[in-house]
Amino acid sequence: MRDAGIKQFFATMKPPAATVSTVTVKPAEWTPGVEAIGTVNAVRGVDLTVETSGIVKEILFHANQKVAADAVLLQLDDAVEKADLVAQKAQAASDQAALTRAIELQRRGVGTDATLDAARAAADASAAQVNKMQAVLDQKQLSAPFGGTVGIPKIDVGQYLTPGNSVVTIQDLDTMRVDFTVPEQQLPLLKIGQTVKLGSNLTDMSFAGSIRGIDPKIDPASRLVSIRGEVANPEGKLTPGQFVQIRVELPQENNVISVPQTAVTTSLYGDFVFVVEPAKPAEGAAAAPAKPDEQKAGADKAAGEAAKPQADASKPADSAAKPADNAMKPAEDAKPTADGAKPANAAQQPARTISQVFVKLGRRNNGMVEIAEGLKDGDQVVTAGQNRLFNGMSVAVDNTIDPSKSANKQVQQ
Repeated sequence: MRDAGIKQFFATMKPPAATVSTVTVKPAEWTPGVEAIGTVNAVRGVDLTVETSGIVKEILFHANQKVAADAVLLQLDDAVEKADLVAQKAQAASDQAALTRAIELQRRGVGTDATLDAARAAADASAAQVNKMQAVLDQKQLSAPFGGTVGIPKIDVGQYLTPGNSVVTIQDLDTMRVDFTVPEQQLPLLKIGQTVKLGSNLTDMSFAGSIRGIDPKIDPASRLVSIRGEVANPEGKLTPGQFVQIRVELPQENNVISVPQTAVTTSLYGDFVFVVEPAKPAEGAAAAPAKPDEQKAGADKAAGEAAKPQADASKPADSAAKPADNAMKPAEDAKPTADGAKPANAAQQPARTISQVFVKLGRRNNGMVEIAEGLKDGDQVVTAGQNRLFNGMSVAVDNTIDPSKSANKQVQQ
């Protein structure tokens, strides 16, 4: 009998209820979007080089300096060019004086037209040479094509430079552009002017801009289309060449059922969630009979109560001599009552079980996933502790620590 009882006990023993956190499914607003990765570049940014050869005479900037448009950044040795310009200006002045005399002689009628034309041509040629020498002299200076921030100098004083040598980079960091690509299937969803959000990750989209250009041609090799957006960068937190996560906001949708991504479990048979349901009572269940030990204890108690009056009648003196013991009896009798209240409170909590429900997933956004099929409004879905659960298992819900709160908060924002 003892072995049979032990075997029966382990056969009918239920595992303890597992503690899980849950979330109630409710239709909510959903902001779909197109997500991609891209690279940030300055709207205006170039690597500066010199147009002519020469020796570096002076460097007029330092690293990370903000410069204005047309500011001189580099000066090459221009002593020869300056001397040539002075000589050419003297020649131009002489030719201009000869032209003035030829005009005066022509007015007096003592000069020929050929002499006047030759003097005018010489004066014009000399003036053109002056302009040429001035342009050559200007090439000995490197100026900023626009206002921006210069980088680290790549040259030193005394270094000989030739055309094409990189001197420094200049970037206008006030406005940035971001280049990214999307699959051709998502091209109809995009248009000029749509809002673009970007950041270092999908949970920190702190920069906002708009789409400025969509390439009219799809790359036949990758089936991707190039998109360009612009975003303000007044604080200079974005840097050219930086990698960013991008999200293009699409029109908002209503009454979309979604759950935290932590609630979904993927298996070889498909994606599923655990739904918490009230426990179903067993069919034909009746009141449980009293256990043998309880029956024996009840019989002993009844016998003791029957014998108590006789004992009290035979020993009145003992009863009178011990008032303190009799006074303490109500407190002792109240103890089982207090202990008996504990299972009553536990019985107030309804028993719950879980049911495995396969779902069809949709789009994802900020830690949430859309449920296209499988769930309805009001379902209570487990969000943590799925690895130790199985279909029909008893659970206890404890939402004091909810791993999905941050995701729900982001969706509401």
